[in-house]
Amino acid sequence: MRFLRNLGRLLKEFLAFAWHKKAWWIVPMILVLLLLMLLIFTGQSAAPFIYTLF
Repeated sequence: MRFLRNLGRLLKEFLAFAWHKKAWWIVPMILVLLLLMLLIFTGQSAAPFIYTLF
C-alpha cells in the first residue's frame, strides 16, 4: 500500500513539474511507462497459470 502512495506522490510531482515548466512532452512518457509497468506486473502474475495449460 505504501508503494501506491509513493507512486501517487511521484506522479503528482511530475504533473506539477510539467504544469509549471510547460513541459507537456513528459505526460505521454509517464503514461507509456505506467502502461509498461502494468503490463509487466500482470504478465508476471499470470505466468504460473499459463504454464499449467501446457
